[in-house]
Parts: sequence; structure tokens; C-alpha cells
Amino acid sequence: MGYFQTALRGIKWMAALRVSTRGLVIVKTAILARILLPSQFGIYGIATIVLGFLETLTETGINIFLIQKKENVDDYVDSAWVVSVVRGMLISFAIFIFAPFIANFFNSPNSISILYLTSIVPLIRGFINPACVKFQKRLQFNKQFYYEASLFFIDTLIAVLLAFLTRSENSLVWGMIIATSIEVILSFLIFSPKPKFLLNLAKVKEVVGKGKWITGASIFNYLFENVDDIFVGRLLGTQSLGFYQQAYKVASIPASEVGEVFNKVTFPVYTAIGGDIKRVKTAFLKTLLVITTFVALFGAFVFYYPVQIIMIILGNNWLFAVPILQILAIYGVIKAISNSFFSLFLGIEKQKIVTLTTFIRALVLGIVIYPLITIFGILGAGYAAIIATLSSLPILTYFTWKYLR
Repeated sequence: MGYFQTALRGIKWMAALRVSTRGLVIVKTAILARILLPSQFGIYGIATIVLGFLETLTETGINIFLIQKKENVDDYVDSAWVVSVVRGMLISFAIFIFAPFIANFFNSPNSISILYLTSIVPLIRGFINPACVKFQKRLQFNKQFYYEASLFFIDTLIAVLLAFLTRSENSLVWGMIIATSIEVILSFLIFSPKPKFLLNLAKVKEVVGKGKWITGASIFNYLFENVDDIFVGRLLGTQSLGFYQQAYKVASIPASEVGEVFNKVTFPVYTAIGGDIKRVKTAFLKTLLVITTFVALFGAFVFYYPVQIIMIILGNNWLFAVPILQILAIYGVIKAISNSFFSLFLGIEKQKIVTLTTFIRALVLGIVIYPLITIFGILGAGYAAIIATLSSLPILTYFTWKYLR
């Protein structure tokens, strides 16, 4: 089967995965928004910001490296697993130690307990078998669908059930803990080889050397994705953070998910055909056209019907989020289009361009976020995100033209 047919099948399966998982997100959000308060979502948001930051700061790029590697990757699994385990322990320790300082930074003493609980997540996650990337590497997207969808369903089910019983934001973290524990078990049962606690320094050096640009890109992308959350939480409080984060999720689901479906599939495809520029060019332009069409339609729907969407998904208590939802709908469209370039550059092993682009985004966001929030309040965070995303488009366009010509 040719790569076009393989990509088409992959897109169907990944679309099914994203639709099912994001459908669960909507259901989960709709239920929890009627059980928990916006301030409780804000407290949970602080925990996810910290977890995401530390995981990004220590990103090794192992998964990207294993997918890009043309040869058999089994010899790298042991070393990759050891690095992952040690990384998880360090992240867990850091969250536990700095929890009081983080709570103080956000002026949220109630967040200390959820930070302690969240420290368990990276500890467990570090034990996942790195060989789990083989579904994506081998373009077995049907198997990846069943694997990831089942884990997401468990997370949602546990979080909703515990939230109903306890009325606590901690239920969201318990969903992550239980789902991650099951993922560790499944990764050992399904994927081969089973990793052993053996470290090959030469292989670690190779992985880290190739992954350093992915690490840089991950850090800058994290800053771009979360600086607005940090400023909203710090300047406007946990309630505003809860409004902003949930509006962000609702607004970005249609646009970003379309892009993620295509990016997940096209990255390994670009890797496979990277030596044939003509085929890469054709595949990229088709993908870009389809993504732009779909995300524009989805974004327009969110922009023109924000009240109805908020009422259906979040309920009456969240109508304050309507204006920011419209702004973030525009941001979601621009972000999905610009991110479609990333899978191309990763596929042809031009990680430096991804790192440069994410750095520019994070830099621009860092410059404009504070004055815009000061002037426009929570809406300023959305304006800042749009400006930062637009700043990366000229760079992406230039390097794409330079490679594809």
C-alpha cells in the first residue's frame, strides 16, 4: 500500500481517536462544570501548569528520536526507559518539595494538597515502556486508537465518579494516577522488548544529542502554551484561571484537534518519504489546504455561537467566559494552521526550525502578555496568544519555501 493510502487510513483512525477522546473531554467537562466551581478548576489548573512545566523542562525527545530512527530501535529501549524512570523521579521530587512555594506564588494555599497528589503522576509515568511508540512508528494507527482511547476513557470515568462522590478537584488528579498506572501495565504486556534497568551511555548520548532541539522546542512551546495561564492565575486569581482554561479547552478543541489528527499521521509519513522532496511538497500542500478548510469552519462555528456552546457544555455559571471564548476561537484556528508546519520539519529532521519558531512565539507572548492583561483583563491573555502565534507564520513560511523549492 502506498504512503497516500496509508496516510489516509491513519487519518481516519486518528480522527476517530481524537473525536472519541475529545468527545469524552466535552462530556467530562460538562459534568464536572456542574459539580465543581470555577475556582476548583483553577486550583487543578495550577497543578497541571506545574506538572507540564517540569515534564517539558526535562523533555528528552526520546519518542521523537525512536520514531525518526530508520533502523531497529530495540537496542535503545533499555537506556530510554532508565532515563525516563530517573526523569519521573526527579519531577516528582521537585513538585513535592516546591509545592508550598508554588501555592504561595499563585496566592492559593488550597492548592498545596493537590500539588502533593500530582507529584505521584510523573513518578508512575516514568515507568511506561518506551517501545509504546511502535504503533505510531509502524503506522498502526488502528491499534493506537484502541490503546489510547481506552486509557482516556478510564481517566474520564474515574475523575467523574470521584468528583460526584467527593466534590473535590483532587478527583481529576486521581483519574490521571489510575489511568497512568494502567498504561504502565499495558505498555509491558503489549509492547516488546520489555525494558530492563540497563544504561548504555553511548546510546543515551546519541538520544540526548538528537533530542536537544526537541527539548528546546518543548520548553519554548510550553511557555507559549502556558505563560498566559500563569499570568492569569497570578494576576487575576484561580477563579479567572478556571474560566480562562475551560474557555481555552472548548475553543481550541475543534480547530486544534483537526490539526493534531493530521500532524500525528503526517509526521511519520514525512519521515518515510523525506528523501523525495516532490512527494513531500505534494503531501504537505494537500494537508495544509485540508487543515485550513476544516479549522476555519470549526473556528467560525465557535465564534458565532459562543453562548449556546457555553450553555450546553459548561452551564449558566460559566457565561462570563463567552467573550474570551470568541477570542480563543480565532487563536485556535491560527494555531492549528501554523502547527501543521511542525510535522513537516520534524519529519525531515529539521528540529532547529521548530525550536526557533517556538522560541519566537514564547518571546513575543512574554513581551505582550503583561501589558495586555493589565489593560484588557482576561481578554488580554487571548489577544496576546493571537499576536504571538501570528508572529511565527512568516518564519514558518520562509523555511518551508526554502526547503520545498
